[in-house]
Amino acid sequence: MVVITHGRGIYLYDADGREYIDGCSGSEVSNIGHAVPEIATAMASQAGKVAFTHGSRFATVPAMRLAQMVAGLAPGDLDRVYLVSGGSEAVEACIKFARTYFIERDGQATAKHKIISRWHGFHGNTLGALSATGHVPRRRKYDPMLVDFPHIPACYCYRCHYGLTHPDCGVACAKALEETILAQGPDTVAAFIAEPLIGAASGAVPPVEDYWPLIRDICSRHDVLLIADEVMTGFGRTGAHFAVDHWGVTPDIISCAKGMSAGYVPLGAMIVAQHLHETLRRGSGKFTHGHTYGGNPLAAATGVAVLEYYQKHDLCANSRRMGDLMFELAAPLRESPLIGDIRGRGLFMGIELVQDKESRQPYRADLGMGERLTQKCMNHGLVLYPGSGHGPANAGDHVLVGPPLTITESEVRELIRRLSAGLSDLEREIGAPEGESHARHS
Repeated sequence: MVVITHGRGIYLYDADGREYIDGCSGSEVSNIGHAVPEIATAMASQAGKVAFTHGSRFATVPAMRLAQMVAGLAPGDLDRVYLVSGGSEAVEACIKFARTYFIERDGQATAKHKIISRWHGFHGNTLGALSATGHVPRRRKYDPMLVDFPHIPACYCYRCHYGLTHPDCGVACAKALEETILAQGPDTVAAFIAEPLIGAASGAVPPVEDYWPLIRDICSRHDVLLIADEVMTGFGRTGAHFAVDHWGVTPDIISCAKGMSAGYVPLGAMIVAQHLHETLRRGSGKFTHGHTYGGNPLAAATGVAVLEYYQKHDLCANSRRMGDLMFELAAPLRESPLIGDIRGRGLFMGIELVQDKESRQPYRADLGMGERLTQKCMNHGLVLYPGSGHGPANAGDHVLVGPPLTITESEVRELIRRLSAGLSDLEREIGAPEGESHARHS
């Protein structure tokens, strides 16, 4: 295991003095880069005042300020913020809130409790979030312990569940939501949860342009809350404050974390629409849920400093610009016999590895091709985030590329150079078909 001693900007340094580009921001977390002095100063300042108070008894200025800032970035009337310590906690809060809302609105006898989600998605590792997760390898050991939430096919055009192509498909994957709501009974379904772009479980898979508007319409017509899981895609990762903004869609609830504190402290949040919050306020006034460290002033002050930095340096716009460049420079890599697809948005790129480009046949799971590419790139000073299990029979490999949003043009070019070098090494190791490699086409 490599021992990291320090970081600076987009770079990490190990105990032997080797430099690595953090090409995945850890796990799409370190959005503003490492060791930013302003953040360290803000953390020390707050720690010197008060580091912890319990949210059941006290409010603090940092927590109130952070809630205002997050609400200001969220779409529509999503302006009520519930602070937690990470993405899984945020999703758990969303699931419980959806149930609570319908109890407060319709009474304790309401049957609306089911949460529909998608195969191929990942929502967290606590049991509620894992029940919503559709990534089979992460679920397998715990299946007997999970809630039986209904799952539908994801919008994953490269491996379409229906074997169709857009737009002739009629967006069958979106219509599957309506079919499932009707089959389950709209009176039993509380919410639908999905990642705007599928993240760790499948590798930055984007939807077709009409997918999210259709999903919004279906949820609205059937009295189902729409939860956008923006834990990985929020706070500029895709070139928008929240990825749903790309399609002009306003969900009812958002889960977020990661980029909210950029890794400086564990932090996350649930953001809910004002009218949902008002239903609880006029009812019991209670949300029976909570965690010890949710909204603690040290974490909140850190989040404020991170979001101030994010806005001051317009990192959302930089994500769009540098993301466009990253995809442009990565385009020649598509010629590699190992690469089936390159997709994503902003500084959020997924690279899917295949054994056969024409049939899109994945490598066997035991070959660990995503991890092998990651190791090859590590040898060239680049850190990627590998994933697997999204293909047929739980095979399939991909890597995520998602550097800090502070990355510059020259750093993007160096990132792609190191990625290309690692890919060339893997091609040589396994033997590129017919002696070809991406290098011959770049």
